[in-house]
Amino acid sequence: MLVNQIAVFLENRQGRINDFAKVLANENIDLVSMSIADTKEFGILRAITSDNKAAVEALRKSGFTVTTTDLIGVEVDDRPGGLFDILNILNNGGVDIEYLYSYSRSSEKKNKAVIMFKVSNLEKTFEVIKENNIRLV
Repeated sequence: MLVNQIAVFLENRQGRINDFAKVLANENIDLVSMSIADTKEFGILRAITSDNKAAVEALRKSGFTVTTTDLIGVEVDDRPGGLFDILNILNNGGVDIEYLYSYSRSSEKKNKAVIMFKVSNLEKTFEVIKENNIRLV
């Protein structure tokens, strides 16, 4: 299963994340998961919201630069080595992971975590996942 994510370019200055959150709050859009990668000059805020389409529209109207991309969500054993096991399978299968982050909503199953992956080749990744019985979320 693919999960759509928004990516927002932010200048690295005080209050800019607040501006982002205000736009979502004003539109009654829930922020489900978020990750920020930054440099001295700027950051890229990656997020999953309750309504990405509305979020993109509202953010663009407010002057933000926004793109979308698809991630693969997988269930991972929530134990020491659980993430390594999945990463090892993907690596051995030739999957190139561009980035990943944990998803904020917990899985319905106990002792499971949900990790979102951005990969360079979705088709190959789905093959490796299917061959190794990895559960998509």
